Amino acid sequence: MTTTVTLTGTGVPIPSPGRAGAGVLVRYGRTALQFDAGRATVLRLTEAGTGLHELSALFVTHVHSDHVIGLPDVVMARWIQDHVWKTGPLDILVPEGEAAGFVERMLDPYKADIALRMEHVQKAPPEPRLHPFACSARPREVWSRDGVTVEAVAVHHEPVPDAVAYRVRTPDGTVVISGDTRVCEEVEELSRGADVLVHEACRTTALHAAVAGTPFEKIFSYHADTVALGGLAERAGVAQLVLTHLIPAPDDAAGEAEFASDVRSGGYRGRITVGRDLTTATMG
Repeated sequence: MTTTVTLTGTGVPIPSPGRAGAGVLVRYGRTALQFDAGRATVLRLTEAGTGLHELSALFVTHVHSDHVIGLPDVVMARWIQDHVWKTGPLDILVPEGEAAGFVERMLDPYKADIALRMEHVQKAPPEPRLHPFACSARPREVWSRDGVTVEAVAVHHEPVPDAVAYRVRTPDGTVVISGDTRVCEEVEELSRGADVLVHEACRTTALHAAVAGTPFEKIFSYHADTVALGGLAERAGVAQLVLTHLIPAPDDAAGEAEFASDVRSGGYRGRITVGRDLTTATMG
């Protein structure tokens, strides 16, 4: 079997044509793991050829809206399809705190819709199965099944609390998904020797002067500078670096090349992919 890593969304809160909200799909055989669910995740999963009924589990990195706004859609659409595919509960793994609270409340606005559907077709309400876990500065296993394990580690996206990165180990490789974070030692250690590192990317160094004194200066301060990211990936010995959550979103190939150039200037010599929606990396 082959492990595939597909970007289901590479965008940020400000909408950009062709870029759905943050999300990454990791597949190994019949195991399908979705990380975050930004806007239009359901459509991107469908376009990637993965049905909602095929999801084994969904993992949340943090509670920012652009990473979770599509989560109720995943749960509701999966539930509505239950009479076609027997889906069962969806396991949702999430850091304790505000992110877990969001998942607990996210279906409240749909109570009337759920009740109406149960009067006509659905036999039971949707059943998201919440698994909160404590954030830790050291990697801890949070999920394991059929030879695939997932570990989580706390990262630095302050002032956002309880943000994590994930490492997925399959029989043929290792994938790390940063979520949103500054470049930090925790992700560097998590990524040591990884086959694929999917990392958010912000052109902080290149645009420092342009954003000085604007709200973007503060926003850039808690995202990953592309130049520093290049150093992290090189030190960690990452085979392939896949850039996502691109700030600012490039409009064309020339804009994408600027992201890659930043990473190279930071010292990374491995393979770089500047992500677009449905970009797929393969291992094994």
